[in-house]
Amino acid sequence: MKKRLIVATRNAHKVEEIREILTEYEVCDLSVVNDPPEVEETGTTFLENATLKAVAISRIVDGLVLSDDSGLEVDGLSGAPGVYSSRYAGEEGNDALNNEKLLNELSGVANRTARFRCVIVLAENGSVIAHFSGAAEGSILEEPAGAGGFGYDPLFMPKGHEESYAELGAEVKNQSSHRANALKELKDWRK
Repeated sequence: MKKRLIVATRNAHKVEEIREILTEYEVCDLSVVNDPPEVEETGTTFLENATLKAVAISRIVDGLVLSDDSGLEVDGLSGAPGVYSSRYAGEEGNDALNNEKLLNELSGVANRTARFRCVIVLAENGSVIAHFSGAAEGSILEEPAGAGGFGYDPLFMPKGHEESYAELGAEVKNQSSHRANALKELKDWRK
């Protein structure tokens, strides 16, 4: 029987990515938790936000909790949108508006190098057990390409590829993404 791992999110896309990579766990989202608290991401770093969520949820459930905070850092925008990636245009999780704002902000900006960054925190009984990080280097396209993925995937072309994550598909993304790299660190640590 697989050990249960609760991911402190309601983002189905994120949970599916984690589930496909951490096949040795029964990966669940917050729907298995009775009345989970809304944890406000008040941190100024990915680590602070991931810690806030992991610790809060681990206080009210039995077992291991994983929290991920991740985002896009664009060099030509001094690292923006960063920790504000999911609410860059103001409305939480509105991918279309976030992508539109990013392209507007990059209008006339020559440096389009960027990276996705992910920090994962494991917690149990209200305490952090460990944290891991991963990044995926690439650049921002001039316009969206592809229908797959979520978030900034249609705009992000990972280094070594000529297509966006949205075009490359889950199999390629799950081998090289920021989240995949952080989860590889976690898997190596658990060995």
